[in-house]
Amino acid sequence: MRKFALSHLLLFLFIALASTNPWPFLLLTAAQIVYVPIMLKLVMKDDGFARIYPYFAIPAYVSVAILQIADVSWAIVPAGIYLLFTLAVASYGVTRFCRRGFTNVEEFSIDLGLIYLAMGGAWFFAYIGNIDTGFSPLLTWLTAIHFHYSAFLLPVFIGLAGRISKPSRFTLYAGLLLVAPMLVAIGITFSRWIELLSVLVYIIGLIGMTIIVWRIKRIPPAQKWLIRVSFASLLVTILFSLLYVLGNGFGLTAMTIDDMLRFHGILNCVIFALFGVAGWVINPPEPVYQPPSFPISNIRGKQVVEQLGTSGSGKGLVDDMKLYQLQGGAPQIADFYENTREYRLFATVRWHTWFKPFAWMYSWISRRTEQINLPTHGRQVEMTGDVIQLHDRLDDRENVRAWIRKVEEQYAFIALYSFHHSSNGKPYMNIALPLPFTNMTGVLELIGTDEGLILTSERISPTSDAGIYLIGKKGYRFRLPLEERFKVTAEETGTLQAEHHMKLFSTPFLTIDYTIYKK
Repeated sequence: MRKFALSHLLLFLFIALASTNPWPFLLLTAAQIVYVPIMLKLVMKDDGFARIYPYFAIPAYVSVAILQIADVSWAIVPAGIYLLFTLAVASYGVTRFCRRGFTNVEEFSIDLGLIYLAMGGAWFFAYIGNIDTGFSPLLTWLTAIHFHYSAFLLPVFIGLAGRISKPSRFTLYAGLLLVAPMLVAIGITFSRWIELLSVLVYIIGLIGMTIIVWRIKRIPPAQKWLIRVSFASLLVTILFSLLYVLGNGFGLTAMTIDDMLRFHGILNCVIFALFGVAGWVINPPEPVYQPPSFPISNIRGKQVVEQLGTSGSGKGLVDDMKLYQLQGGAPQIADFYENTREYRLFATVRWHTWFKPFAWMYSWISRRTEQINLPTHGRQVEMTGDVIQLHDRLDDRENVRAWIRKVEEQYAFIALYSFHHSSNGKPYMNIALPLPFTNMTGVLELIGTDEGLILTSERISPTSDAGIYLIGKKGYRFRLPLEERFKVTAEETGTLQAEHHMKLFSTPFLTIDYTIYKK
């Protein structure tokens, strides 16, 4: 890795000595020839993209060198080659994300940095090709620099830091810094107030992330100080950005673009980028994310469960609740799961106000797929249906029970219940809902309490399998930004009450209240 970094540094020095352009243009070239290749080498794994990477990268680096050294009339061609390279990197970022989903914010930060790089390539292409972007050529070029440093390097640095240490506020500060590059672009285009807001978002995020990085331990001292200085330098450069926005947008200061190039640009290029890249090269952290390996259902699409070749009717969703090693909980709750067919189920569906327009649109789809087909009104309805045991060979999981629920003869849910044990022996409820060409699988952790039973997809520990996943080709488990939590309690009369809460991006959007009677 160090030989790779040294070779790119020497290539940049050669370009700098031979360049006929003014020195500020080398700020972007340094990112294109040195910083981007080194950080890509750190985050790439031995996968398909790593094998084809040289075929994109080498022509891109040669193209950047040509643009700096020679004054050619066909400059749009090498600029286009570099743009194609950044698009290939962005596609790799999308692929990384699709294989994992909404989990491990540190890896998502790296994914987003890879995707943002394509925007830097697009602005670079617009500058070289003299494309009218609505801004001056200088501002177009500065935007290309912005997406190489603030939108690519910073998210990758954040992701690598999160692999080492991820305290509770890491997600908040990382989120602010990940959304800030787009806020800057929107602010420059539409509103000075949005531009000012973007700088304030950067300041809050950088202060928090710098504190987190400053507290990182368990790494070599040289690496620790290089990374600390790298992040701390941003607290200085962001002040120049604030002064520039106040001057350019509100006339309160005299900071100009020339001043920004001399101070903000050089500090970012030398202190933030060079120190940061050098720090991560010393000892690159490995990802803590491990792909989940729980069993998944083979059943896809709109299939009528009764016609799948069953092995007879089942009494309940599980044979014995002792499987889940629960502490506490009422006997009636265990009886419901073991003898589900003996109970009547009444539900009151409440879509939260902000989500109701989406619920009405979704209902048009759900009536046709007959899956997760819930009423849009708030009246209590009875859910009827049956529990059917499936042949294991049809589903590829153990002891699968299909719980079919209908509302007024329309399918509401077709849920295929099973279980699995994680690598450490912890039991989980494994529920698959067939969808067109795929299925959605909820992996729930069961927690017994004095009040009853809690079933949740929230990850209580970093090694938990819990979550809601969309199952893709080749068994990819894409974790959705959904969370569900059931709370089941028993009344003295024997009636069960259950609350089902659903969240999207941690925001509640659906609540279902169940009343359950034994027949």
